[in-house]
Amino acid sequence: MKLRFQADADLNEHIVRGILRRYPSIDFKTANASALRGLSDLEVLALAAGENRVLVSHDRKSMPRAFATLTAKRSNPGLILISQRTDVLVAIEWLHLAWAATEAAEWEGRILTLPL
Repeated sequence: MKLRFQADADLNEHIVRGILRRYPSIDFKTANASALRGLSDLEVLALAAGENRVLVSHDRKSMPRAFATLTAKRSNPGLILISQRTDVLVAIEWLHLAWAATEAAEWEGRILTLPL
């Protein structure tokens, strides 16, 4: 099965819009579409996991801890952390590469931090 992404509330919306514009076949759900604003990291991760979506976030401080907590309790489809200093086009291309070159099962319980 192909990767499906979920943006969290702090992800730069230009990244999501850029992905959807350049690669419309990628399933990338916005934070607004999922009503994520105001939810805790654990709640956001659980919602993404419930829909079998890899969460994409800029939150490199608290999200890895929440991811580890959730992964200890249940399977988790993965987390991609993008530095806020990463150029939007670079982030778009990395996400496209992850989508094109991997399957969802390969992301189970994994965290990727961009840039590498």
